[in-house]
Amino acid sequence: MNRRHALRHIALISGGLALIPSCDFSKDDILAAYKNLKVTTSQKALLAAISDTIIPAGEIKGALDLEVPDFILVMVNDCFIKENQEKFTAGLIAFPDYVQKTAGKKFDALSTKEKEELILNGTKLEGDDTPEGKERGNIAYFLNSTKRFTIQGYMASEYIQTEIIPYSLIPGEYNGAVLITDLQKPRING
Repeated sequence: MNRRHALRHIALISGGLALIPSCDFSKDDILAAYKNLKVTTSQKALLAAISDTIIPAGEIKGALDLEVPDFILVMVNDCFIKENQEKFTAGLIAFPDYVQKTAGKKFDALSTKEKEELILNGTKLEGDDTPEGKERGNIAYFLNSTKRFTIQGYMASEYIQTEIIPYSLIPGEYNGAVLITDLQKPRING
């Protein structure tokens, strides 16, 4: 091997080693799928835990199984004006501190009943012009929006519309002499 190649390789390795300490691998990456929102993977996981608390899995699939958190983020990204997106994001960022102050634990460490009560109480928070009041208002806005979009995304999912409550584009025939006990699954007519 030639001395010039050896010096070039040593210079490249030294430069690479000099850059490694400046790399910060501890930060959460911002999800690139949502142009208007700056949401990290840990915030998306928190949103998933909240939506799973609102509609948990049981005999039928829950909100997490139907990927409702993605629906929530797409709706906020595409349908909210910038001011409302900022309120939603501020509420999402402030929610873990609210949980820590209220319950003394992280959201994942709470029992299902505690999570439900925390979300219910959070939707009733009222804000004012103080910084703490604005934070409470953002948390309430975030939780109410999340609850609304969780229900909307869940009910509009293909699984619900095809397997649980079959969708019928055309209303069924009219039959006025049917006993209530003979009725089958309800049908949603469009």
